[in-house]
Amino acid sequence: MFATLIVSWIVYTLLVKVVKTTMKTAFISATTIVLLHAGLGISPQEIWHQIIQIIQTFSQVIRVR
Repeated sequence: MFATLIVSWIVYTLLVKVVKTTMKTAFISATTIVLLHAGLGISPQEIWHQIIQIIQTFSQVIRVR
């Protein structure tokens, strides 16, 4: 019984840490997108298009090697 409580507490603690980190990352991403849109007029679609383009470029570079 005691071991079960310890394992449950460890799993709960790890889950809380993962959720906190995920929320921080989501907040930073959303803030960055809002600031880029408000400050420079860059839309989320343009950001997403650029991310896809970078991934495609990396995959082409990896295929060449």
